[in-house]
Amino acid sequence: MRKIETLRDGWRFLGPDKQEVPVTLPHTWNAVDGQDGGNDYWRGSCVYTKTFETPAYDPETECVYLEFRGVNATADVTVNGEKCIHHDGGYSTFRKDITELLQKQENTLVVVADNSVNDRVYPQKADFTFYGGIYRDVNLIVVNKNHFDMDYFAGPGIQITAKPDEGYARGDVEIKTWTSCEEGTVSVRLLDADGKQVAQGEGRELKLEIQNVHLWNGLEDPYLYTAVATLTVDGKAADEISSRFGVRDFHYHAKTGFYLNGKSYPLRGVSRHQDRKGVGNALTKEMHLEDMDLICEMGANTIRLAHYQHDQYFYDLCDERGMVVWAEIPYISEHMPTGRENTISQMKELITTSVCSVKVCIT
Repeated sequence: MRKIETLRDGWRFLGPDKQEVPVTLPHTWNAVDGQDGGNDYWRGSCVYTKTFETPAYDPETECVYLEFRGVNATADVTVNGEKCIHHDGGYSTFRKDITELLQKQENTLVVVADNSVNDRVYPQKADFTFYGGIYRDVNLIVVNKNHFDMDYFAGPGIQITAKPDEGYARGDVEIKTWTSCEEGTVSVRLLDADGKQVAQGEGRELKLEIQNVHLWNGLEDPYLYTAVATLTVDGKAADEISSRFGVRDFHYHAKTGFYLNGKSYPLRGVSRHQDRKGVGNALTKEMHLEDMDLICEMGANTIRLAHYQHDQYFYDLCDERGMVVWAEIPYISEHMPTGRENTISQMKELITTSVCSVKVCIT
């Protein structure tokens, strides 16, 4: 239903040396000087420019969103000379409906990325590099005007809370969805790992049960279900989204440690940053996967994702491999009196957009 086009190629980059060069996303201008140990990497504003063709869409029934998965640390975006986005915070997704800004054929997209020193956007002081650039994917998304919400902190429009009951024999699944319209109905199907339907229901808020539930059980058995939500308006399916989830419960005790599904589950893990030599933070999916493979090879069962929101792809890998995730926002090293608003917005973005089966969030 949704049509997604990723804008990776054909970008022009105007960097610190004021020379415009072609680049492919993901990209950072601090891949070298941010890692040479001199603590003198360049921080400032750089400009990315791209022309793109208007995607095929029906202006009567559809709209077009522009989505950024990560620009560090502040982004100012214009489409065809019109300012449309300002975003503070370098680690979360943000998006905007740009339908009214599009021209018939070719469009010009300009992104000013800024990692300058300031007193309002976290982080400003820490033991890691604040790489500047568009270092995650940029997407054009064509969607029906009646759709699951895409505007609230760039969330997925669905929230799933799944817990076991009846001595871990049944799964209780609470599902909330948000839509851009009041009309229409929302139906939800729950599928097991083989794609077989195990429950269904209707409503923007509903509770479903999974009998003989298969638990998400860490490294031993990271079993995932899928919730498929469909928005139907005037008898036709307008939009559809899906989200994977695990059924589990967990708690932790100050003296005896972490418990998963009622059993002691000692956490042994690593702290992971989203960068590597010669690349900075502009990692490809292959690099994220290699990181996960190495962590699994070590025998870890938990990952601290320091010190900020990581790519959703990596949270997905954590679900698949059975990793418990410790998630953070970049409120670190020193308090900035003028940074309160950004602290709150980054926390809301982390909670709303980073989806994971066992995620413990802290500030």
